[in-house]
Parts: sequence; structure tokens; C-alpha cells
Amino acid sequence: MKALSRDTAHGRLRRRLYTVLEAGGSTTAAYVFDQFMVILIVFNVLAVILESVASIHKEFSHEFFVFDIISVAIFTVEYIGRLWVSIEIPAIRQRGPFFGRLVFASRFSMIVDFFAFAPSYLSVFMLAGLDLRVLRVFRLLRFLKLVRYSPAMVTLGRALYEERRALLGAFVLMIGTAIFSGAIMHTIEPQTFESIPAAMWWALETLTTVGYGDVVPVTPPGKMFGAVIMICGLGLFALPIGIVATAFVNEIHRRDFVVTWGMVARVPLFSTLDAASIAEVMKIMRTRMLAPGTVLAARGDDAEGMYFIADGEMRVDLPRRQINLGAGEFFGEVALLKKVRRIGTVTALTRCHVMIIDAADFESLIRRDENLRTQILSVAEERLAGDWAEVTSDVTPEDLEQKPSVRPEGDPVV
Repeated sequence: MKALSRDTAHGRLRRRLYTVLEAGGSTTAAYVFDQFMVILIVFNVLAVILESVASIHKEFSHEFFVFDIISVAIFTVEYIGRLWVSIEIPAIRQRGPFFGRLVFASRFSMIVDFFAFAPSYLSVFMLAGLDLRVLRVFRLLRFLKLVRYSPAMVTLGRALYEERRALLGAFVLMIGTAIFSGAIMHTIEPQTFESIPAAMWWALETLTTVGYGDVVPVTPPGKMFGAVIMICGLGLFALPIGIVATAFVNEIHRRDFVVTWGMVARVPLFSTLDAASIAEVMKIMRTRMLAPGTVLAARGDDAEGMYFIADGEMRVDLPRRQINLGAGEFFGEVALLKKVRRIGTVTALTRCHVMIIDAADFESLIRRDENLRTQILSVAEERLAGDWAEVTSDVTPEDLEQKPSVRPEGDPVV
């Protein structure tokens, strides 16, 4: 019994720590921790920069050393803590304590976290006494840790990934233009531009509007062609800027907060999916952040999507009872499967983060993944046979008149 109590307390502690480290600022403790880490990272980057100034380093060398030791200790504890709590993610837990954590440690964000502090141990314990100033560059990797705590950076990264093909096309177009411009200019002025690579350097200077002036065309035909390249450069290099800006704005409008891999993986419905499948689910999710008292769905509304509660608590008001749903739970699947209107009103009881899959994406998802469809159907049947069973008796004639396609035996639920 004592061992069981210890295990239970151990698990509760790990879950609480997971909420602080991986909740993305959704709780007060997580928000305070995230802000502290952001400030610590910023000061670390400033310390690396200022330490390179000889006069400042000479006067404050001891303070820099103490601050670095404290920072390394905090980053180390944070890294170990994230590894420890990672098995709270079902997809990681299924691989076992060791291999699951090994997979988690191989994620890009964890690799950045590791190299943010590991070189400091290398310089102190393995190569003590040597001048390892080059290792200071690794300390600047701590700047990349800001990506973890910045939803805007995560959103920008996703925008770049979504538009990777368009950006690649723009890059190929720019390189191709530089090659042909260099070849043509080499043909026009072979004395000034002795080779195509030399002319390509001039073309890149001109296309990017940098214009170092180290080499310039001197003949009238060369100057005329150079003017054409200048004009082309204005539009050509504005193309990727427009692609990125549009994608970033669309991503911001599509999401009120950032859906992380951990958020999706912790939903029991998706706990059996592999990393690639979870990534696919993330792509089709919209998100909303709800204040307490917000009505997300009302009785009689069309079924527009399936909802997942990432954080917070919501209440479903059925005609004869109320059902509370918490983090990790979902609703809306039966209305989509049965093609009926909602008969319950869903209200946020606390500040909630909600992930949404639109009806069209829901249909596509369950068509692609038969196992996921089976799980959703199983949950829907359990609900209709359990707490939600009463809703079959709540279909009114008005409901049927509003939606003639509903079968009499249909189950109009949330």
C-alpha cells in the first residue's frame, strides 16, 4: 500500500510538472515559468555579446562566470525535467520509459535545449585549461530556445513550412535569373566580367539592390541590360516576401493559439497515432481561446466540426441534464456522424483552449484512417448508451422539420 501511495504521488507530481513545462502558458504556473525562461534566455544572449567586449569582460568577468554557471544549472534541470515528464504523452509512453524518452530527446527543440548547456560542461570538465572561446558560439544557441516560448515564432515556422514549395520555386527562379543574367553580361562585356561566376556575383548584387560597386558595366549595352536587371530584381525578390507575409497572416487568422504536438498527442483519441499521423491532424486543426462564460455551440446549430479541449473545463447543457468535460475530452463527433443538428449548448466554465476539426476535414480524416474512425464510432456508441443516452428522446417535431434529412431514429447530440 505504501509503494502504491508513493507511485500515485510520483505520478501526480509528474503530471503537475508536465503542465508547467509543456502547457504553453495555459496555467498561471506555466505562464510564470515561460516568462522567467524568456528573460533568462535574453540575458544569456546579452551576456555572450557583452562578454566579447574586452573592457567589460575584464571588469565583470566573475559576474559573467557566476551567471553562466547558474544559467547552465537551470537549463540542465529544465532539460532533465522535460525528459522526465515526456512519458505523460501517450505516444511517448507507449514506447517505454527509456526508448520513449530517447525519441522525445531526438526532437529538434530538445536538441537545441541540449546544446544550449552541454558545451559548458565540455569546456569545464573535459578540456579544462584550454582556450575554448569558440565554444562561446554554442551559448548563442540559447537564443533558439526562444522559439519554444514564442507562439509567433512557431506560427512563422509553420507558415514557412506550409509555403515551402512556393518558396522553393521563388528561390529557383532567383538562382536561374542570376545565372542567365551573369551569362548574358559576360557575353556583352567579356573584358569587365572575365567569367560567368564573376558576372553572377554582379547579378546577385544588382538583383538584391545591394550594389557594392566593386564591379560595374561600362559599355552602353551593358548599362542598359544592368538597368533591366535592377527593375527585375525589385519584383523578383519581393515575391518570397509576399509569400511569407501572406502565409504568416493567414496562419495568425486561422489560430488563436498554437497547437503543439504534445497537445494533440495527449488527447486519448489520438494516443495510438504515430508522430506522422499526429502531425497530419495538427495541420487540419483550427483553434480558439475561450473566456469563461463563452457559448461555443448552441442547441439547434448545424454540426460544423468536432471539438477537442486542450485545457480548461466546459459544460454541456442537455434538455434534462448537464455534463462537464475537461482537458483531453472531445465532443461533436456524433452530430457529424449522424448528420444532425446539435441538441446541447456548450459553455466554457473556465478559460479554455479548444482545438477544432471542421466537418469537411473530419470526413477526410476518418476516411484516411480506418482505425481512428473505429475509435470515434466506439466512443459515440458508448456515449449514446451511457450519459448521453437520453438525447434520443429529445428530438422535437420542430427539429425534424428544420432538418428533413434526419432519420427518426437519428441521434441529434452535441
